Amino acid sequence: MIPSLHSRWQAARPWSRLWFVCLALSCLHAPAQAASSDPLTAAQARAWLERIHAAAHASNYQGVLVFSAQGRLSSARVAHFGVRSQSYERVEMLDGPMRMSFRHNDRVLTLWPHNRIAVLEERDPRQASLRQTIEPRAADQYQMREQGSDHVAGRDATVLLLTPRDDKRFAQRLWIDKQSGLMLRIDVLDPQDPQKQPLESSAFSEVEIGIKAKPQSVLQPMSKLDGYRRITPAHTSTQLDAEGWSMHKLVAGFTLASCTQRTLDPASAPASAASTLQAVFSDGLTHVSVFV
Repeated sequence: MIPSLHSRWQAARPWSRLWFVCLALSCLHAPAQAASSDPLTAAQARAWLERIHAAAHASNYQGVLVFSAQGRLSSARVAHFGVRSQSYERVEMLDGPMRMSFRHNDRVLTLWPHNRIAVLEERDPRQASLRQTIEPRAADQYQMREQGSDHVAGRDATVLLLTPRDDKRFAQRLWIDKQSGLMLRIDVLDPQDPQKQPLESSAFSEVEIGIKAKPQSVLQPMSKLDGYRRITPAHTSTQLDAEGWSMHKLVAGFTLASCTQRTLDPASAPASAASTLQAVFSDGLTHVSVFV
């Protein structure tokens, strides 16, 4: 999220600490150098996106991620580990209602400690990650320019500007760690705004990259649920037309990434509770969820 970056955090609250105010102000500064006049070639842009995509899956990192939008801030402590073919993630909200999420491969656990509720889900592997990733095919819908170098969370970063090739999506600016390729910050921009001020921003305020994997920091909480009321929504992969729905015309570049029928655990919801259909569309950079 990163994508968000994959998760857009709920219940964002204004942050009261002085350093957070400084961080919010720093989100408004421009990259260190102006954008180059010419966009990168398709091959160069795809190479960048492939590196970013690989780093999101292969890097071991942990840090504090800050999300800001419409003058509101929220933050989370995040971690990602990869051990051979196994993938682990954890996200702990640091403000608003206490919430923690843990992922092992496509199994996701969300804990609400105040309510003592544990939600266990088996997610589509393409949508299981707790943070949004970028796919190389995004180069088909966006032009990429390099905007020089900058610093994020004390690390050297290359700044990339992705400008949509049409008027149907937002521009996005990425800060990419020079050493690892991990995305350190992403701003969503109005492409019509000459100042390119961010509409929303996700950024690490601190991060460690290349740390030792700690899978037990994910597996242990997932196995100790004594005292929690367990809710297990049923997820069934399906197709829109099989559920009686159709899309007459998609925005160019967007494809159906997944379609899932969700039903609450019968033990935790009335028998009459309706199921929910979720369709996720993506152009490789932007993800849009439609719920029916």
